[in-house]
Parts: sequence; C-alpha cells; structure tokens
Amino acid sequence: MSGILDGKRVLITGVLMESSIAFHTAKLAQEQGAEIILTAFPRPTLTERIAKKLPKPVKVIELDVTDAEHLAGLEETVRAELGGLDGVVHSIGFAPPDALGGNFLNTPFESVATAMHVSAYSLKALTMACLPLMDGVGGSVVGLTFDAQVAWPQYDWMGPAKAALEATNRYLARDLGKQNIRFNLVSAGPIGSMAAKSIPGFSELADVWNHRSPLEWDMADPAGRPRRRRPALGLVPQDHRRDHPRRRRGARDRRVTRRRPRVPRGPAPVRRASRAGRQAVRPRGGRPAPWHGRAPRRCAGGCPQISRAARKRQWNACSRASAAAASRSAARIAATRRAWSRWSSGRSSAPTSARR
Repeated sequence: MSGILDGKRVLITGVLMESSIAFHTAKLAQEQGAEIILTAFPRPTLTERIAKKLPKPVKVIELDVTDAEHLAGLEETVRAELGGLDGVVHSIGFAPPDALGGNFLNTPFESVATAMHVSAYSLKALTMACLPLMDGVGGSVVGLTFDAQVAWPQYDWMGPAKAALEATNRYLARDLGKQNIRFNLVSAGPIGSMAAKSIPGFSELADVWNHRSPLEWDMADPAGRPRRRRPALGLVPQDHRRDHPRRRRGARDRRVTRRRPRVPRGPAPVRRASRAGRQAVRPRGGRPAPWHGRAPRRCAGGCPQISRAARKRQWNACSRASAAAASRSAARIAATRRAWSRWSSGRSSAPTSARR
C-alpha cells in the first residue's frame, strides 16, 4: 500500500541514536514510501549501525554543515544516489557546554558563535547546498526548534540560537518561496533524546514544560506523542463512546441508553375555578391533565409519559373534584325533595325548579 510520501526523495540529518527524533522521522518516511538518505557528523559509523534498524537499507554520508567542502560535495553525492531531492529535514543543533546550564552571563563569544553557526546558520547553508537538487520544481524544508518565545531554565544560549533559527526560516521562505520551496519548523517539546542528555538540568526544563503545556508529555516517547490519561470524546471510535446506544451506563441501569426523540409539548391545560378550588379539566378522550398545570411529555406515538407520583396526584385531584361534585348534587336533590314535600303537604306551591 502506497503512503503519502510515495516516490518522494528526502535527505534527513541528525540521526545519532535510536532515540533521536530524526531516526523516527526517517522510519516514518520509509513506511510512507519515501526514498531517504542520511547524513551524520562526527561519527558516521555510529549512524550506519543505527540505520540498520530502519525498515529498508539506507545510505549514510558524512556531512559537517560548518565545512564548506562538505557542503560543496553534497550535490554530487546525493544526485548519484537519488537523482534529486523533494525534501530536506534539518535536525541539527549544538552548543558548547559553557553555553548551557545556567551560565548565560559568563558565556564567551566563541561559544555563542559556535551555537549560532551550527544551530541557525546551518539551515541556510544546507538549503543552498540542496537547492540545485530540487531541479527547479520546488520542495519542502522542515526543521526542528524549541519554543523560542520564552526564556527556559538551563537552556541559555540555545534559546537565542533557536530564535535565530526561526527568523532564518522566515527569511528563507521569503526569498525562496517564489521557487515553490516551502519552509516549516516543528517544535516537538522536551524529549529524552541524546541532545537533551547533553543539557545540564534538562529535567527542570521539562518540568516547566509540563506546567505550561495543556497536555502532559511523555519524554520517553521519541515520536513526541502526548500522554493522555483519558481519550478525548471526539477521537474515540463511535462504538466506545459512553453515550452510544450500544454502551451500558453501569450495573444499576441495565437498560440500553437511547435518547428519546424531542417532541414539542402541547398547550397548557385549561383551568377553571369552582367551590372545591382550582381543578384541572379532563381532556376529551384522554387522561386528566397534570394538576401542576404543565403539559405532559409525549412519546413519538403521542402517549403522555408521566411518573407514578404525578399520576397519583392527578388521581387525588380528580377524586376530590368528584367528591365535591357529588356533594353538590346531593344538596340539590335534598333541596328538591324538601320543596316537593312542602308542596304535597299543602304548605307551598309546586316549584318549577330547584333553587341552586
């Protein structure tokens, strides 16, 4: 099965150990169908041993980005191996020990210049060396940075070097964008790579990142995936959502959870005053309306859905209304009987109707 990089040719720098970000970049690129070539410095033999763990064999060439002779010979070597390039991965960064670890104010200029040359200017030097290999059809250059917007503890002059790298990336995009060459930088966060181990107090820096980052990061994962304690609902397969009809709520509720269709409620029941108080009118051909005056919920078929307590309240209300009506009827009957009794005994004329 072909991948998104099928037929692409990519040069990848910075593969030093299996924990390197560049190693996993190379592995993923091969899995997606790309042809790659690796560069290494200062120990290409170490990179050759690590490259044997990739899915496919790959050629490793020695390249010092601060050496003009190495950069000049890069085009010929890559063209003989791949014929050209579609992309470049810049994963290079270095600072002398006295430029790291909280020694920012006492670092000499020589160490600062080395950090700037290797970590920032090398992006421009590598791009210009690979520019003839893109054959005028364009390509993509991707580099690695580390959030240069804030001052990280222990990072010292690598922070300004990364800021210079990001500025260099923008200016390269300005000047080479017309040749259809794209430039992007990726900030993967703190990862326990070989470069991280060379930074004194790196654990303190990573701890600050965990406090500022929205997600907790796993430094042991070189691929840079965040550690998720619980999956986000939008990223979980449909059958594993809690509110999915095939999932059950828990041990108490054994019914399958399904959402009821939303049905618009009917008009509020009509009320009328009587001697027995306010009572609800019984709807024609249905159950009596709720005593509290709200229209009952109805299912898709139109049947009212009320609880037992509401049903009991309705029954009691109807019973009280029936008892009041029965007492009034009994009083009318008794009055009529008394009137007829007086008429029959000659003490009164025959009434036309009973007085209410």
